[in-house]
Amino acid sequence: MSESIARPAAAFQGLRIWWTMLKISLEERLVYRGDFALGTLMRFLPIVTQVFLWTAVFAATSKSDIGGYSRNDIVAYYLLTMVTRAFSSMPGLSTGIARSVRDGSVKKFLVQPVDYLSFLLAARVAHKLVYYAVAVLPFASVFFFCRSYFPPVPDATTIAAFLTSLVLSFLLGFFMEATLGMLGFWFMEVSSIVFGYMLVQYLLSGHMFPIDLLAGVPTGIAGVSLADVVHWLPFEYTAYFSSAVWLGKVQGAQLVWALAIEATWVVVMAVACRIAWRRGTRRYSAFGG
Repeated sequence: MSESIARPAAAFQGLRIWWTMLKISLEERLVYRGDFALGTLMRFLPIVTQVFLWTAVFAATSKSDIGGYSRNDIVAYYLLTMVTRAFSSMPGLSTGIARSVRDGSVKKFLVQPVDYLSFLLAARVAHKLVYYAVAVLPFASVFFFCRSYFPPVPDATTIAAFLTSLVLSFLLGFFMEATLGMLGFWFMEVSSIVFGYMLVQYLLSGHMFPIDLLAGVPTGIAGVSLADVVHWLPFEYTAYFSSAVWLGKVQGAQLVWALAIEATWVVVMAVACRIAWRRGTRRYSAFGG
């Protein structure tokens, strides 16, 4: 009987600790709300370039759409991709973890009753909450002025799938970046690895162009295009997927299957991150105060 009571009590205590970490992280992030506001405004500058670029591309061709995307679709796609990237991007997470390993500051999490990954997750949740609290007005204004580029608002099921994909993209982005940072237990400097990851992620996430445009690129395997391969990788779920869901590019059974793949990648990367942390701390040693 005592064991059955102790387990819920321990779980409740863990939630209290996590909630405390979240509140502290929120207070820290609110100090930099001006930086968040400026960063939000800077995010919208590249979309102006994309509008001019794709306007020129469509003007140079007689086609009304490219890869299933009209000019309006492309502009809407890039605006939606900004929303997804605001969820999935984790600036400084991997390098911050590697730096804490290198300078020894991570050792405090080895002696205190605070789980390092839970602390990092709480800090990133706080970061996103403050970011969107500050960014909601600029985002709403831009989307209002660009509303003519968007198709009609989708049905409730599509909206629910879109929101689910955003939450999963946040978790996926967090665990992928955190796992990269854990490589600091094995390598003195991970900046080159992180740079390589960011390059691949930028190309294959759909942040540079819609993944659909890769459908005609062969892989050397009969009936399999490069887009088919990319759909099985985790990168597209950090940018392309949520935008495609809202625009109706992914529907029905294909939508359910894609959400299942995204959720699977979240679990895989969460497990990989936890394994990297446990194995890394076993071989880690730090000295000094």
